[in-house]
Amino acid sequence: MKGLLKFITCGSVDDGKSTLIGHILYDSKLLYADQEKALELDSKVGSRDGAIDYSLLLDGLMAEREQGITIDVAYRYFTTDHRSFIVADTPGHEQYTRNMAVGASFADLAVILVDAKQGVLVQTKRHARICALMGIKYFVFAINKMDLVDYKEERFREIEEQITALSEELSLPHRKLIPVSATEGDNVTKKSANMPWYTGEALLPYLEQIDVEEREDEAGFYLPIQRVCRPNHTFRGFQGQIESGTIHVGDRVISLPSNEEAHVKAILVGDKETESAVKGQPVTVQLDREVDVSRGCVLSRDSELKVAASFTATLLWMDDEELVPGKNFFVKLGTRMIPGVVTKIEHSIDVNTGEEHPVDVLGKNEIAVCRISLADRIVLDEFSLHKTAGELILIDRVTNMTSACGVVTHVEKEEENSFTRINRDTRAALNGQKAVIVELPVGERGLTLDAIYRVEKALTLSGRHTYLYYPKESGMVAEVIRHLHHAGLVVLLAKDFQMDTSRAAEVVPEGAYCSDCLDKAGTDVDAIMKYILHISSLTADVSGGEYI
Repeated sequence: MKGLLKFITCGSVDDGKSTLIGHILYDSKLLYADQEKALELDSKVGSRDGAIDYSLLLDGLMAEREQGITIDVAYRYFTTDHRSFIVADTPGHEQYTRNMAVGASFADLAVILVDAKQGVLVQTKRHARICALMGIKYFVFAINKMDLVDYKEERFREIEEQITALSEELSLPHRKLIPVSATEGDNVTKKSANMPWYTGEALLPYLEQIDVEEREDEAGFYLPIQRVCRPNHTFRGFQGQIESGTIHVGDRVISLPSNEEAHVKAILVGDKETESAVKGQPVTVQLDREVDVSRGCVLSRDSELKVAASFTATLLWMDDEELVPGKNFFVKLGTRMIPGVVTKIEHSIDVNTGEEHPVDVLGKNEIAVCRISLADRIVLDEFSLHKTAGELILIDRVTNMTSACGVVTHVEKEEENSFTRINRDTRAALNGQKAVIVELPVGERGLTLDAIYRVEKALTLSGRHTYLYYPKESGMVAEVIRHLHHAGLVVLLAKDFQMDTSRAAEVVPEGAYCSDCLDKAGTDVDAIMKYILHISSLTADVSGGEYI
């Protein structure tokens, strides 16, 4: 028997996802007698004029049965003679995309249904993109309702072309197309005589035989720590599930992020000691010396996991409220939950075409690439290299609801032995602004101090965290500016014309120092204030280069 297969059914509204899984359960004789009888009775008042409505096996909520749609994720566990399955039947409506993403996060394979009459729709593309985002590599496109197009091969081939284009766009490595009729049972559990032109397998036999085991394991060994077990003063064990590799008693491991080394003293699976353990096993590991390990840390060997406080991620935004840069979240990554902030939305990704578009805010069910800064350094990696260390969710700090899910695409490099620092971008984003230095000349050819005071007051009342700095000599200007900039402030540098501030411009990233404000805005206080509001907004194009 093949190993357990976890798969998801998804697609657009009314594509027949629940009906398909219900028909598999019914045809495979996987229902108890009372379930089968209840289905037949419920179907008499269903939507098929008394014929068996297989979707009722999956749609258990009253609202689902009334509307004939799927709202929540329905999980079903079943076993055939050849394999065991866990299937997540997910909703197709756009407003329930959050629920669909939850189902995709657990699956090894996606069965995406396509209505033969309508072809590939926007929601079909969105679901395929989300499945790919969640790391699913095996896709079955079930072209459903073939009975409504008279089982025509021509229509199947037209949809095949659409799916081929979509697969190439998303770089789907493994895909299979199967024409089916979920209501009539064609090619669901056995081959249909209505489509002799299709020479492949029916859906269930294909799922029973497909091998979804990854040929290439992730590099090295790593164990995210979920709990420190200390029942008495003589025992201290670190518990979690091995996400990659194999560990043996005597192996040297490194504790991240503290980077301390130790050797494995003992390994327990349950309450039994063992000499080794492998990927997927929950274990308790004892080390031969005391190291700094707690929940959220990782025991690693040759995994090359990274430690950083900022990264770039591709996110699926699932909240009703829009995402704007500067919003605070709890970031859940691996076994660590830590405060963080979205400092920038790089661009959104069009679910229909895959094109990238610059945006200032992100709406519900949109996908975008964002920069995220954390309150501390944590263990993480690109999702493509280490799955568990690269998948995350954003949790609203007020409602405690999951606002977004996503994967790490790039980790910002940090000095190996650098101390943890909250950077300028994080502080500024928490203040809802960008950190900029604005040079304002004082004197006959510039502004009066009174005018600069009024600019400072207007900016402050407009919500900017502003500081006015008027140095009397140039010796320490650069050092003061550097510290004020690291604080994430909008700094008004009032300067006499004879003062040299060139060094101050060198200690901040390119684009964050404005020396020509009066040339751009003139000398009117309101115009200066509006210009500074513009360049200090989170959506302004201010470079995030390295500090000097």
